[in-house]
Amino acid sequence: MTAPRTAAAVRASLELALANVVAEKGYAATTIADIVASARVSKRTFYEHFTDKEACLMALYDAACARIMAVLRATGDPDQPWPDQIRALTDAYLATLDAMVNRAIVVEMQAAGVRAYRMRQRIQREFAQTLVDVVERARATNPRVDALSPTMALALCGGINELMLDVVGASGDPGADFSGLREPVVALFAAVVPERPSA
Repeated sequence: MTAPRTAAAVRASLELALANVVAEKGYAATTIADIVASARVSKRTFYEHFTDKEACLMALYDAACARIMAVLRATGDPDQPWPDQIRALTDAYLATLDAMVNRAIVVEMQAAGVRAYRMRQRIQREFAQTLVDVVERARATNPRVDALSPTMALALCGGINELMLDVVGASGDPGADFSGLREPVVALFAAVVPERPSA
């Protein structure tokens, strides 16, 4: 006999179902019926966890971004040369992006409702603070690395996001591969947070 799924497991399956349907149809065309059919649950079950599809999208976005930020915080060795740390951070970030949720987190959050917009703005600031913290960790062992202000960190996040949108394209290609962004992201990061030459 199969044990019943936990509430967290059901929520996760609904979020993944949303990502799958959005990758196929786009957010605007996605219905609750599509999501529950993909997750193989009832509408009642959906509404036990989410008020609407925007709330489900927001939960998906929040979980994906939390996972990415945790990876960034755990990546790299502050004793490594700064260029190597930048490459390690970039590789970790790009590798963490799940192809199935790329469209949902990269494209559709841009066009979702007001609640989703506000959440995206908050999480972008959290991403920016994560980058500030990562840079400060590097500066603790290498003071020649320039400090990163919250404003410039937010600009860096925005620049990376625009590069990702360019790869995904207007169609929101669910199979978009971000690995080709490695060098542009490394170059952007190094330009915003350079390492000053030795005296």
